[in-house]
Amino acid sequence: MSAGAELIAQCTPIIAEAAAFIKSQLGAISTDQIEVKEANSLVSYVDKKAEIMLVEGLSKILPEAGFITEEDVTDDNPSELTWVIDPLDGTTNFLHGIPFFCVSVALRRGRETLLGIVHEAVRGEVFTAVQGEGSYLGDQKLRIKTVDLADALIATGFPYGSESYSTPYVAVLQEVMKHARGVRRLGSAALDLAYVAAGRFDGYYEYHLNAYDIAAGALLVTEAGGEVRGFYDLDDWFDGRSLIAGDAATVTALHGIIGQCVPVL
Repeated sequence: MSAGAELIAQCTPIIAEAAAFIKSQLGAISTDQIEVKEANSLVSYVDKKAEIMLVEGLSKILPEAGFITEEDVTDDNPSELTWVIDPLDGTTNFLHGIPFFCVSVALRRGRETLLGIVHEAVRGEVFTAVQGEGSYLGDQKLRIKTVDLADALIATGFPYGSESYSTPYVAVLQEVMKHARGVRRLGSAALDLAYVAAGRFDGYYEYHLNAYDIAAGALLVTEAGGEVRGFYDLDDWFDGRSLIAGDAATVTALHGIIGQCVPVL
C-alpha cells in the first residue's frame, strides 16, 4: 500500500464519522439554530461540530499539518502540509432537507494536492483520489467521459453577490444552454466535481468559490483523466475563486463561452 493510500485508509473512518453525524441531524435543526454568515451563506452547529470532529481526528494522523477550514473552528494556518476541509458542502441543501451534501477533505503540500476525499453523507458514496494513483468510487476506478459539448450534461453553481457577478453569469448560462444537452445546479461544488470524475456530469464551471469547496474534487477530476483550470489563468483555480472542469475539449469549449461573456471580476 502506498503512503497516500495508507493516509486515505486512516482518514476514511474519521470522515465517515463526521458524515454520519451530519446525516443524523438532517431535519433536526430549527430556524433559530441557523446563522447567516453573509448573504445566502448559512451555517449551523452541525457544520461546526463536524469540523471539530475532522480537525481533532486529522490532527492525530499528521500532527505537523496545518489547516484551511470553512468554519474557522481552528485558525487557518497553512504549512508545508495543509488539510483543506469543508465539513458540510451543500449546507443550504442540508438545511432544506435536500439530500445532496458531503464532507470534503484534501491534503496539500505547497501548491500540490496529495489526496482528496469526498464523502456523500446520505447515500454513503465515498470518492477518493491520491496524486498519481487515480480516482475511485469505493473500489471502482473512475475515468472521465469524453463527449462533444452538444451531448454534454454540464453542472454549475450560481454566485452570490452583486450584479457584477450575476449579469454576466446569466449570459454564460444562456450560451451553455444553447450548446449543451442540459445544465444542472445541485448545490455542492465538491459533489459536482466528484460526479464529473465519475462520468455523471461531463463538465462543470463556477465562480465565487473557496479553496475548501474544490480542493478534493479538483484532484478527483484530474486523477480521473480530466482537466481543471481557472476562468482566466490555467493555474489560478485554487486561489482565483473560479473553476472549469471536464475533459480537455469540454474545458476548452466552456472556457471559450466564459471568455466571451464574463469580464475579469
